[in-house]
Amino acid sequence: MDITTASIWPDVMRHIGATTLLHQEMIQSLWSGYGGIVRIKTNSSTHPSLIVKNIKPPKTQHHPRGWQGQISNDRKLHSYQVEANWYEYYAQRCSAVSQLPALVFHHKNTDSQIIVMTDLDGEFPDRYQHLSVDYALLCLGWLARLHAEFLGNEGQGLWSQGCYWHLATRQEELAAMQNGPLKEAANEIDSVLRNCDYKTLVHGDAKVANFCFDSVTPAVAAVDYQYAGVGCGIKDVAYFIGSCLTADQCAKHESELLHGYFLEMSRFLPASTMQPLEAEWREMYPVAWADFHRFLAGWMPDHVKIDPYMKQKTQQVLDSL
Repeated sequence: MDITTASIWPDVMRHIGATTLLHQEMIQSLWSGYGGIVRIKTNSSTHPSLIVKNIKPPKTQHHPRGWQGQISNDRKLHSYQVEANWYEYYAQRCSAVSQLPALVFHHKNTDSQIIVMTDLDGEFPDRYQHLSVDYALLCLGWLARLHAEFLGNEGQGLWSQGCYWHLATRQEELAAMQNGPLKEAANEIDSVLRNCDYKTLVHGDAKVANFCFDSVTPAVAAVDYQYAGVGCGIKDVAYFIGSCLTADQCAKHESELLHGYFLEMSRFLPASTMQPLEAEWREMYPVAWADFHRFLAGWMPDHVKIDPYMKQKTQQVLDSL
């Protein structure tokens, strides 16, 4: 993807004080062909390296799993506006406690959108698919600080219900599920999470692939805020743990991981808030697993993450309903 072909490119260069594009590197395509993410190097003294998210919906949709149509298209387009809103109105507020990119430039027109962000690669160059428990705790600490910072926030301009798999936008996947107890309980599981007393802003796609690491310090930062919005913070926690640890690791280290998450959060919240929040979110932890299981069971029923640990957590919830 040649970012210089975008009509807004001259405005981007003027905004960052650059006259010359020294290098551009395609990092990845956006899901379902909706554009791409490019790293650019320029002669700007303030922004020599930047990340450009160039969003341009395809004329013909093609989802790798066959999930395409107006509902899917509308969800994706809204997600990119949410991400722009996150960087413009929320990122600066939490940057003191949780590392993340900063917005440099944003432009939207009728058929495309461009989001230009600072490049984390210099400070956080390492990426992993699987983590040790210590590194998982680093990321859970990041999430704990995010959730503490935005506890009670109404998330104006973000998703009214954060996380990309929430039931309101996944009715097609629900319909595709095999009939059974989990499908029958889908609305009740969703309701339990939506109606928790303690809500915050969730990352919404807190998988290990969206975390960047500095292995020397060690330290961590996070990217990709398309599905940021209001919700129960433990949904981020369950989803993250499932993204980077095996079923055996999840079971073996569950207590340690949850303890580390809540301990970090307690550094930022008074005990009068922390104690009832922790009690509620611990109860919600298996519910969050069951909720994500519901999505996977409709979207990709043979997904590798539908493992014994997820099934055990789901059954725990079904038995309690």
